[in-house]
Amino acid sequence: MAAFPRVWRAYLGVLQKYPLRTMACTTGTLMCAGDFIAQVAIEKRGFYRLQKYEVKRSLRFLGYGLILAGPIFGVWYAYLDKTFRVSKFGNWKMVFFDQCVFTPIYLLYFFTVMGALKGDSWAQIKVKIQKDYFDVLLTCYKIWPLAQACNFTFVPVQHRVLVTNVVAVGWNTYLAWKSASDDES
Repeated sequence: MAAFPRVWRAYLGVLQKYPLRTMACTTGTLMCAGDFIAQVAIEKRGFYRLQKYEVKRSLRFLGYGLILAGPIFGVWYAYLDKTFRVSKFGNWKMVFFDQCVFTPIYLLYFFTVMGALKGDSWAQIKVKIQKDYFDVLLTCYKIWPLAQACNFTFVPVQHRVLVTNVVAVGWNTYLAWKSASDDES
């Protein structure tokens, strides 16, 4: 346990020096972890099981988080903080814009990009969105408004992506399972 404070200080140093890169690496790593959990714990995949663990799928989540999601979240949270922090009810305005503006667009983006990375056609991506988008969005609204209210109220802006990612390990497990749910059929 004595190593944790050193690791935390090192993380903070890297975060301060390279904020977007650090957020990107953290997001990619934890999105990959969510997919790993989905495959092993929910889908019962494994290296020695009947259904093989899909390394390429986990790498898609790693790449998506590293190249796209991490930087997007970092810039978005900084924008929200700059725009709404000083206003009356600023935290609640951030939650509103995050959940009512960003989230619906982001989920469309997620399904589109992950489908394209998987090699799906535009028609397949459209069917996936029509089938799963509203279910995922409604599930999102059961978790994220409260999580983001706490995040925007108690967490400094430079740590919000990390806090979101920690909460999102479970969420990414769900997203990974949901985005792959038609692959077996």
